[in-house]
Amino acid sequence: MKLTATIITFNEADNIRHACESVAWADEVLVVDSESTDETRVIAHECGARVINRPWPGFGAQKQFAAEAAKYDWIFSLDSDERVTGELLASIKELRGADDGQLADGYRIARRSFYMNRWIRGGGWYPDYQLRLYRKGRGYWEQALVHESVKMDKDARIQTLHGDLLHYSVRDAAHHHRMIGERYAPLAARQMFERGQSTSPLRIALAGPAAWTR
Repeated sequence: MKLTATIITFNEADNIRHACESVAWADEVLVVDSESTDETRVIAHECGARVINRPWPGFGAQKQFAAEAAKYDWIFSLDSDERVTGELLASIKELRGADDGQLADGYRIARRSFYMNRWIRGGGWYPDYQLRLYRKGRGYWEQALVHESVKMDKDARIQTLHGDLLHYSVRDAAHHHRMIGERYAPLAARQMFERGQSTSPLRIALAGPAAWTR
C-alpha cells in the first residue's frame, strides 16, 4: 500500500508543522495551500512536503483536487488541526503490510474532537467516524463548500480502523470567532443559496455556528 497523505491549508502556520509530522510515515505528504499570507507553505516545504498553491474553491473541491494530484493511489486525508494517534498509526501500518486483495476500499476512523483543549464526549461528537483512508479510484470528495465528506462507490468495501484521529478544533475564544466569522459563515451561507435555500441576515448569522457543529 503506497500512500499519499493530503492536507489542505490556509494560514495554518501554527498547525502545519505538527500536521506534517503526524503523517511523516506516509510515502508522500502533499499540502494544497489556498494562497496563505503567513508561513504555511515555507514550513510545509521545511517538513519535506510537496506543496501546491491553489485558489480556494471550497473544502470538498480542494480536497478532491489534492487527491487527484496525489502520487499514490491510496489517500489519507488529514486536516491541519488533526493528529494521528499511535494506535491509529499501528492500524495503518498493519494494513500497509497486508496483501492488496485483503484490503477494503475505504476505512473509517473515529475522531476525537477538542474544544479549547477539552475533549467533547457527548452530543454525538464521539466517535464521529470519518472516512479518511481510501483508494482514490473508489471514492471522491463531494463538491460541498462545507460539510465535505468522501463518497464511495456503491459496491465499495468499507471497514473501521482501530485508533482515533485527534481533532483540535478550537484553541481559544478568539480562534472560535475568527474561524466562524471569516470562513464558515460565508461558506455556509453561499452553500445554502446555491442549494436554493432561502437566506436572511439571521440565517446567515447562524450558518457559521451550524457549520462548525456539523
